[in-house]
Order: sequence, then structure tokens, then C-alpha cells
Amino acid sequence: MRKLTAGLFHSVDGVVSEPNLWQFDSFDEDLGKGMTGMMERVDTVLLGRVSYQEWAGYWPNATADQDFAGFINPIEKHVASRTLKEPLEWQNSHLIEGPLEDFVAELKKRDGGEVAVMGSISVTRQLLFAGLLDELTLMTHPVVAGSGRHLFQDGDPLTRLSLKDQYRTSKGNVISTYARFGG
Repeated sequence: MRKLTAGLFHSVDGVVSEPNLWQFDSFDEDLGKGMTGMMERVDTVLLGRVSYQEWAGYWPNATADQDFAGFINPIEKHVASRTLKEPLEWQNSHLIEGPLEDFVAELKKRDGGEVAVMGSISVTRQLLFAGLLDELTLMTHPVVAGSGRHLFQDGDPLTRLSLKDQYRTSKGNVISTYARFGG
């Protein structure tokens, strides 16, 4: 069975949206190595509509960060959306038909490498609480973002996690990887 992972940049105050506004001075070589390791394991990406639209408007023509552009542009991408229509413009992008949980459960049974949710807060939440997410990595930057969207909200179900790995980078980022408790 394929592993399903998600990784989000995270501020000390829990913000996971728009990391480009607050992570610029703490992204370091150690964090870059972790990203490279992820890119070597992943061969399929899941995106929500918002992330798809933002990324599809940027990455195909990106002039910076060519390592990530070289990874994300050709990779197989599946997009969860109720409003987008086929054909999707970004290469190797396909709209998920039917319920997200059903699609992901079947995707995990197929042959291949790791499947990663990227930049999609709502998709990460949905798959975590559905019990389909195998690992959640939070890359906590030493910054208080002050405002923005949080991964967890009041009213979320009690969900026990176990810490699988944690390390500190040279600029003080703390990378914590969790699995569902007992998983």
C-alpha cells in the first residue's frame, strides 16, 4: 500500500497559509534537504482547488526555484474541486471524480511511490480526519505570523497522533512528523 503524506510550513502561532509572507528568512539548507528527500519519494501529488489555481498560475513559468519547478510540473497531479472542469491546463493534472476519500483509498492501493498532499489545507484536514493520511509533517518556523489560516480549528474531532520524527534545522525550524496514534 502506498503511503499518503502531507507537509505544511507552520508558524509558531499555528498559521499554515501563505508561508511566503513569513518564512523567507528561516528557510535553510537543512529544510531544503528535507524537501529534496520528499521529492525523491513522491510520484503523485494531491491538490485542492485553491492550491491548484495558485500553483498552476506560477510553477509552469517559474524562473526561481528550478529544483521544485522541475519536480512539480511533470509529476502526476490529482485535483479535488467541485467547480473546476476538465481539461485542466497544467500538465499531468487531472480532476478527481467522486468523493475524495474514495479516490484516495483506491489511489493508495495502486502501485507507485509516495502520494503527497501539497499546499492544500482543506484536503489535508479532510484526509487526516478520514483516517487516510499516514504522516503529517509540520515544518514550524521560528516566527509568529500574526494572522492567517490554521490547520486545526475549534470543533475538530479528537485525533490522537504519535511523533515519529523531529529535528531542528540550523535556523531554528522544527520539523515534526506525526502518524495517527496506533497507525
